[in-house]
Amino acid sequence: MSKRLLSLIKPRHNQKPKSPAIPTHKPNSKRLAYEACEILGTHEHWDQTLETRLAQESITASEIAHLVFDRIRDVELGIKFYDWVTHRKYCSSLDGYGYSSFLKLLCRNKLLSEIENVLFCMKKEEILPTRDAVSSVIRAYSDYNLVDKALEVYRFVVGSCPFMPNVFACNSLLNALVKCGRIEVASKIYKVMMERDGGDGDNCLDNYSTCIVVRGLCKKGKVKEGRKLIEERWGRGCIPNIVFYNTLIDGHCRRGELACANELFIELESKGFLPTVETYGAIINGFCQKGRFETVDKLLEEMKARGLVVNVQIFNNMIDSRCKHGRRVEPLEMLQQMNKNGCDPDIVTYNILISSLCCSGKIEEAYNLLERGIKKGLVPDKYSYTPLIQFYSKQGNIDKASQLLVEMRERGHAIDMVTYGALVHGLVIRGQVDVALDIRQKMMAKGVLPDSGIYNVLISGLCRKGNLSAAKQLLGEMLDYNVTPTAFVYTTLVDGLIRKDNLDEAKSLFELSLKEGMDPGVIGYNAMVKGYCKFGMMKDAISCIKKMVDANLTPDEFTYSTMIDGYVKQLDFDNALLMFHEMQKKNCKPNVVTYTSLINGYCRRGDSSGAEKLFREMQSYGLMPNVVTYSIVIGIFCKEGKLEKGVSIFEEMLINKCTPNDITFRHLVHALENSTHAAISETGNGQRNLMFLDFFERMISDGWSPRTAAYNCIIICLCQNGMFMSASLLSKKMSSKGCPPDSVTFAGLLHGLCLEGRSHEWNQIISCNLNEQELHVAVRYSLLLEPYLPPEVVKGSNILAISCRLPD
Repeated sequence: MSKRLLSLIKPRHNQKPKSPAIPTHKPNSKRLAYEACEILGTHEHWDQTLETRLAQESITASEIAHLVFDRIRDVELGIKFYDWVTHRKYCSSLDGYGYSSFLKLLCRNKLLSEIENVLFCMKKEEILPTRDAVSSVIRAYSDYNLVDKALEVYRFVVGSCPFMPNVFACNSLLNALVKCGRIEVASKIYKVMMERDGGDGDNCLDNYSTCIVVRGLCKKGKVKEGRKLIEERWGRGCIPNIVFYNTLIDGHCRRGELACANELFIELESKGFLPTVETYGAIINGFCQKGRFETVDKLLEEMKARGLVVNVQIFNNMIDSRCKHGRRVEPLEMLQQMNKNGCDPDIVTYNILISSLCCSGKIEEAYNLLERGIKKGLVPDKYSYTPLIQFYSKQGNIDKASQLLVEMRERGHAIDMVTYGALVHGLVIRGQVDVALDIRQKMMAKGVLPDSGIYNVLISGLCRKGNLSAAKQLLGEMLDYNVTPTAFVYTTLVDGLIRKDNLDEAKSLFELSLKEGMDPGVIGYNAMVKGYCKFGMMKDAISCIKKMVDANLTPDEFTYSTMIDGYVKQLDFDNALLMFHEMQKKNCKPNVVTYTSLINGYCRRGDSSGAEKLFREMQSYGLMPNVVTYSIVIGIFCKEGKLEKGVSIFEEMLINKCTPNDITFRHLVHALENSTHAAISETGNGQRNLMFLDFFERMISDGWSPRTAAYNCIIICLCQNGMFMSASLLSKKMSSKGCPPDSVTFAGLLHGLCLEGRSHEWNQIISCNLNEQELHVAVRYSLLLEPYLPPEVVKGSNILAISCRLPD
């Protein structure tokens, strides 16, 4: 359409007030209107020709304007005619019917800005539109999700016109409001529609109106209100048709009220209604959300028996729920099953499967599935590409992620906030914050302003890197661009400042967020509690918790654990215990961190029995100690010279597949290095059955230094418990500890490979620089280790491997 013509729709300056009146037609008006349409479309000098014809018939242009606008199909010609009529000298202005007919023409062609200009002209001239015209305007605005503009016109009509918009317009507005979640406004409009409905010929309410509002209420979880709305219209206990049953069943299922949904399902059949595909779809979705897939299978069989075909939406809901509940979903099998049931998978099906594969780390399968969908003629959307882009970014494969971005753009999809967010998030997780910041610059250059979520990810990444100045700069940028920081953004910065020991600035930022009306939530308050505890400011920490409670927030296990740890580090064990009892009193379950902090408190007091008792208590509650817990307990026993207990806990740690760290090793090595042979021999009075101490005693007897013997025994125990990689890493560190790997180290590592069934690969994994004598020692220790091999492992495989290195 010509921009010149569109620009000609301007407000006039004639303010003569006019009221809408039914137009009177001269005998030849309709014929002349038809001629005018022909002249507009075919004559080069149409304006002169039209002027002549009107003069011949003694009719003004404004008298036939509404007829011309009603007949004309080409909106550009209509705009030309409107401009000519409204800007001629000695011509009366358009009346309400002329303007209204032009409005309807513009609405049919969705020229929304031009509609607004015409409405402005009518308002200036105090001319009211017809019912059909305002109804068309409301529908046009509603269909394009310009809900506020549609509402403005609706309210003008209700307040200024002697009629209501027609039922189609009212329903379009209700539908648009429900779609954007404004159910309260929709309910108020529905109430007015009920009050002002004129019945036959002048109705503004029908069954569909009620259904729209009921659907909106059900989506918001207000199923009872929806049911009440139905009964207000049709009577108590009455549900007029299957559509309303479907809506209510869906509402109950969304709330997880499967029993209520099932009752309605039974009721509708008892009243003579037959369940439709939509009925089954709603209730199947409800059971899927609860993970009750056996019931879902029965419902599918029931559908089949009734001759109903499962549609793609039901399949998509089932696939999505199975993925979310961790059920096994084989993409190709699922697609074949859908085809077998006469249902063609759509792009949503592929998107769900692609996302699931990406979450499982099966990136190549996900990419192949995308290509399969494209070959099937499906058009991928942003939800097809985003999971792949995010996963490739996390992998650090920026080239592949960028390639997908380009492909996405070439297919006509604008790269939006979600896609950019996935790329930025993946890069930050990978630690490539600088690359993520470059992506931010590129998206801003393309006119896509980051939202608070992207800013938060970037700020979090910068804080983890310790670059607080850049993080604060990003916060300033957010404020400059009027992007409101969320409480999580502030919390991320507060936590970063505390990690950098900048408590004062963290406190100021936290207080600023409160002044701006932010709700930091439990996580935000916990960050400040952690800061106060870190600096030993326990009274301030208590004060912060009081503020949290005053804000109707409940301290969680992290709050209590942080306080307990803070008291322990301040050597205030009594208050640590009081806090622990308070935690239990409030029915807040202690976690591993809570117990670890308290165990550390007992150890700092030198109370190993108290520490051991609490250690066993946490295990009795089903909490598995972590590496910190084990290391603390091993440390106290080693410090007190209780080597058997320390070593026993270490072996228990390995059996429970908790990988030890350098602190764990240091406790054991230091204790064994400083113990006497007699002390070790007396441990357990001959009752013990500990592999570690047995080998340690033998190595000491064979002349090894306690330090070397300790490291070798750790390596042997790691290998015995399936931790070959940890053992291999420790063997490489031994030289820096003053005890290079030797024959026993080699035998221990080979023992680990045998347990994994990989003895034939030993020469590709373990370096062997042993001489003949050292190899004989390795064989001897391998013989000692052989009884610890399980029955399924071939006996002698480790000795055979070593013997191959010996001369004949």
